[in-house]
Amino acid sequence: MIDVSHQISAVRRTLGDRVLEGKEARVLTISQVYDTDVDDLWDACTNPERIPRWFLPVSGELKLGGKYQLEGNAGGTVERCDPPKSFAATWEFGGNVSWIEVRLTPEGDGTRFELEHVAHVDERWDEFGPGAVGIGWDGALVGLVLHLATPGSAVDPEAAMAWMMSPEGIRFMTASNEAWYEADVASGADPAKARAAADRTLKAYTTPPEA
Repeated sequence: MIDVSHQISAVRRTLGDRVLEGKEARVLTISQVYDTDVDDLWDACTNPERIPRWFLPVSGELKLGGKYQLEGNAGGTVERCDPPKSFAATWEFGGNVSWIEVRLTPEGDGTRFELEHVAHVDERWDEFGPGAVGIGWDGALVGLVLHLATPGSAVDPEAAMAWMMSPEGIRFMTASNEAWYEADVASGADPAKARAAADRTLKAYTTPPEA
């Protein structure tokens, strides 16, 4: 499917702090350069016909003020939109609200995709750390790699899930989780607490669902 080592090293991952709505929040940023222009990458990220080919089926209105829903995942409201440079939206899932912003900038012969995910620090963050969402975003960037390499292709959800539980998929998630652990420590987290959280996250991701 992919070269795991190459993909992990091609992605930048950072963590930061922010006060949002009067509460402590963590800022997770992930980015990768893609071999395409800004307009094409914008279309891949905002066209409801292309989004399911690399991410998830989406419904709703993908416009300023519109509400969207990703199948089996988060929904929210588009809060800002500046095509073809950036958009921002709420990310509402499981009764919790966080915020995402996608930014596209030309870089060399390609375009850098950068996603910022801001979430309040809560019990879930303390338990699992950045890998809980970071591994998922790493997986999304893989989907985008494959889609742009073969624009007419589409993600097969069953095949993707089977790959994630394969030895290669587990190696990918393990490497992603380790990279987010390192980013967590680099941002100032206690190494022992960060390690424990990363271990819990990897177990959650790699334990097969019960039949």
